[in-house]
Amino acid sequence: MNSIPARNAPSGSGHAAVPGQLGAPTDHAAGRTALGGWGHGRPGSIYDYVRVATFAIGSDGRISQWSGRAAEFFGVPAAEAVGADAVTTFIPRELWQRGRARLERILAGEEWVGTAPYRDADGIESLAEVYLMPDSGASGATCLAVDLGRLRRIETDLAASEAVFGQTPTGFFLFDLDLRLQRVNDAFATGVGLPAGELHGLTPYDLFLPGEADRLMVALRKVLAGGDPILDLRFTGAVPRTATVPPRDGSSRRWAISLYRLNSSAGRPMGVAGQVLDVTSRHVAEREAAGVRRSLALINEASTHIGSTLDLETTAKELLDVIVPQFCDVATVDLYTALLTGDSGPLSGQAGFSDGCGELRRVAVSSVVGGASSVLGAEGSVPVAEAGGTLCYPRRSPHARALRTGRSVVPQPGPDPLLRSTLVVPLVARDQVLGLVQLSRAIGSEPFDARDVAIAEELVARAAVCVDNARLYRREHERALILQRSLLPPGNPAATGLEIARRYLPSNNNTEVGGDWFDVIPLPGSRTALVIGDVMGRGLRAAVAMGQLRTAVRTLAMLDLDPAEVLSALDEIARGLGGDTSSPGEESAELYLATCVYAVYDAVTQRCVFANAGHLPPVLLSPDEPARMLDVPPGLPLGVGGEPFEEVEVTLPDGAVLGLYTDGLVESRKHQLDEGLRAFRTALSNGSKELELLCDEVLDELIPHHGEDDIALLMAKVQTLPEDAVGDWRLPSEPTSVAKARELACSWLLVRGLDELVDTTELLVSELVTNALRHGRGDIRLRLLRDRTVVCEVWDDGYAQPRQRRAQETDEGGRGLQLVSLLAERWGSRRTPNGKIVWFELAL
Repeated sequence: MNSIPARNAPSGSGHAAVPGQLGAPTDHAAGRTALGGWGHGRPGSIYDYVRVATFAIGSDGRISQWSGRAAEFFGVPAAEAVGADAVTTFIPRELWQRGRARLERILAGEEWVGTAPYRDADGIESLAEVYLMPDSGASGATCLAVDLGRLRRIETDLAASEAVFGQTPTGFFLFDLDLRLQRVNDAFATGVGLPAGELHGLTPYDLFLPGEADRLMVALRKVLAGGDPILDLRFTGAVPRTATVPPRDGSSRRWAISLYRLNSSAGRPMGVAGQVLDVTSRHVAEREAAGVRRSLALINEASTHIGSTLDLETTAKELLDVIVPQFCDVATVDLYTALLTGDSGPLSGQAGFSDGCGELRRVAVSSVVGGASSVLGAEGSVPVAEAGGTLCYPRRSPHARALRTGRSVVPQPGPDPLLRSTLVVPLVARDQVLGLVQLSRAIGSEPFDARDVAIAEELVARAAVCVDNARLYRREHERALILQRSLLPPGNPAATGLEIARRYLPSNNNTEVGGDWFDVIPLPGSRTALVIGDVMGRGLRAAVAMGQLRTAVRTLAMLDLDPAEVLSALDEIARGLGGDTSSPGEESAELYLATCVYAVYDAVTQRCVFANAGHLPPVLLSPDEPARMLDVPPGLPLGVGGEPFEEVEVTLPDGAVLGLYTDGLVESRKHQLDEGLRAFRTALSNGSKELELLCDEVLDELIPHHGEDDIALLMAKVQTLPEDAVGDWRLPSEPTSVAKARELACSWLLVRGLDELVDTTELLVSELVTNALRHGRGDIRLRLLRDRTVVCEVWDDGYAQPRQRRAQETDEGGRGLQLVSLLAERWGSRRTPNGKIVWFELAL
């Protein structure tokens, strides 16, 4: 080790303060040091952060005094240090001569500051800065040593703290133990609208409104007392009463604050630090999302309420019931009189239709604003006709333009002082304009924006389909009904570990069919997929879309995908049903929306995994408990796209009843949805123990006046498999496991009296376990299940799926899967999170 050359030291002499001898008294209650007095310092000072050692050298060059910090610093106790030669103790042998000369000059009265390597108590070599000062009036010297490594780390930490505190765009602040601001950065000062220099010493009550200041003060005290941080505390920061600089745009901001306690290295609380994040834009986005959810709820309500019958006037009134007052304050529906007379020919070829001046009849009016007396046309006001009256719009009016072009129009505000904004939406179906809907908002409401126009067009489009169905599809009802019934599962479907009961009741509308459907799909491994869905809208298109989605569900189920993956694929399919609008000249495409619940029940583990796409939540009736709604995230309807679906796993006890249903069972114009759901849970809780009888009782209780909408009800009762129905073993990945697997499988079958399956099972198990050894990884799992068939499953950690191929006459292998396919009723494979399962079934 070589010493570093000394620096020039200032003239004069000094001495180091000894902790606990001279210092300021400490205010223990407030945790702060009082100024202006002498006293004993409390533990925790600069010495907690900087390693310092002091000792003295006598006139003879030997150590005369050795402090406790020196013993800790150098790892040498005082008993060994006092009396030792200072040069030979600290300086390497090759530097003794230079050290002796330096010490003699110091003892002669010369100060010296320099650096020197040393080994600490742990034997780690470090670098110290040493200050040797000759004693006045005596031949000796006092030495002060500081650990440079610790000092440099403190400098680095301070520099990093300054950089983070000063350069980050996020607001930072620090409250002391009295909960007064000690330090803030520029971002925080800008946010509250005060210069940073004026914030020192302020409390939350000087910055925020009393209510928000109380919340922040409670949080600060809680963090200071308990030490646990508080994250994402939301509050509104208004312009403070003492503000001299307006914060940004002068408006209040929405903030998220995170608080945490600052502790010294000795663990003493020093204050509370916080980070402030301006989440105003996020808050605005959340409000936008809430608006989107309200819009989707409105569309969902429209799909439920509009089109319960094929009566034109009723359909128009149903549309107005949905949009007034939830969407607008005044609304009217006008239809071409030719449409009302039952003309089934093309309307576009009749007089007055090409220029939008044909005769229309007002079939529905709804208003929550009294005194709205007219609607605006380009050539002046047109009196509002009562329901049943006829009218013709002027050629240059926005209403006539909407009828000509089939596109929505937002006219300029009219002379009526009660109305602020008006929207005219044509009723278009099958590329034909059937009439128009006028929507107005009163003074005090927000004007229509682009999103409102899109929602209104969607609502009106649904009504237009219903109107058009009344004109064109009445004769198609029977064949559509036949199609719909043919897509539902026939009879009572069987499921392992479940008793199934289902009901389907069409509405009393003789000319409309709905898009409700359900399905029960057996899956490998004694699992069952339970599906229920509802295509929004009614008519032949809804029935066809329902059939396409049901077929897609069965196809996806056979691929053994997770419920969330099935719904994601269905969402893509639903969006594809509306056609492609990307090609030039394609103005619009029909939007197919559907709700669906997809659940997979495992009879062995009695666990059921749910995924939901905007459908009503499943209901679970557990033994000796009241019925309850399962907390399954609703997700977005199929056809909307853009959001992933979530899964929820629920363990179903023996005897539990699971209910899946469509909105026609619980929702009606006569009562709210919440009332219907409550009545459904009550009917389940008080119903019969027999599943079929329970279904009838639920329907009798909930639909005494049914007829508004189709009803699909699917109920499943859990029946625990017998204890001897499952055999499960794990085998090591070694050749002897093949014989062991054969022995276990044969023994299991013989115990259950299935002697006739022993030979076939022994052969097929041998083939599958051999393939698992050859192509898989890790341990092998063998499982046998007995239900209506005997299922054998072989698990391994390999991801490569088995593929059956035709072996040539000269091939020595490749015939194993051919034997499985030939001898088993069914066979297949599916992926697992850690590999795959190859299975086969044998009939009993």
